[in-house]
Parts: sequence; C-alpha cells; structure tokens
Amino acid sequence: MKPVLSVALSAALAFSAAACNKDAKPAAVSDGAIPITANEKGFLPSEVKLQAGIPAALVFTRTTDSTCATEVVFPELNIKKELPKDTAVRIDIPTDKAQTLTFQCGMGMYKSSVVIASK
Repeated sequence: MKPVLSVALSAALAFSAAACNKDAKPAAVSDGAIPITANEKGFLPSEVKLQAGIPAALVFTRTTDSTCATEVVFPELNIKKELPKDTAVRIDIPTDKAQTLTFQCGMGMYKSSVVIASK
C-alpha cells in the first residue's frame, strides 16, 4: 500500500472508531490547543485551566445532533461561534491576565469555564 493511502486509511479508521463512541474526545490538536467536545452532556471537559501569559486556544468539536450546544458563546469576550457537527472550531483565548471566563451553549443551558491562573 502506498504511504499516502495508508495514512489516509488509518485516519479514516480512527475517525470512524471515535464517531462510534459517544463519549470519545476529539483527537489532540498538534499545536497544544485544548480539545473540547460538545455532546448531549454539554461541553467536556467542563473546566479548563490555563496559565496567564502562555498563548492558548480551545478547539471545539460537536459530535451529536442531540444537543443544544450547536454554538459556543464566550459572553465576556463577545465571541459567538457556530459548531457544525464533526468540524473543529478553534477559538484563541486571551491569557494576558488572571481571570475566569465562561463559555456556554447559545441557550445558556450548558455552562463551562476557562480559569486563567496568574503566573
């Protein structure tokens, strides 16, 4: 099997195996961004801890249609992003100061947080 085809086939198999597991988390993101799953239980993990001064991002992936988490809202940052099913959506998080930020679904039913600790 050619190397490119082998890699593509391996990736497809890994994706379909993860799609069968409703509790599966999205694959780790290579640049250190933190993966967040949006499913019928809300956002997992529901709390993320970051260090002030270290650049950070969250990558949201909605894995089901059985959720109201079809978008993510960061009220304090004035950010609202659609979460298309099975599509990674990256949001850069400002870490310039210690603070706690809320992220939630559009209806506010699922609330989670990003805790940015001081240096």
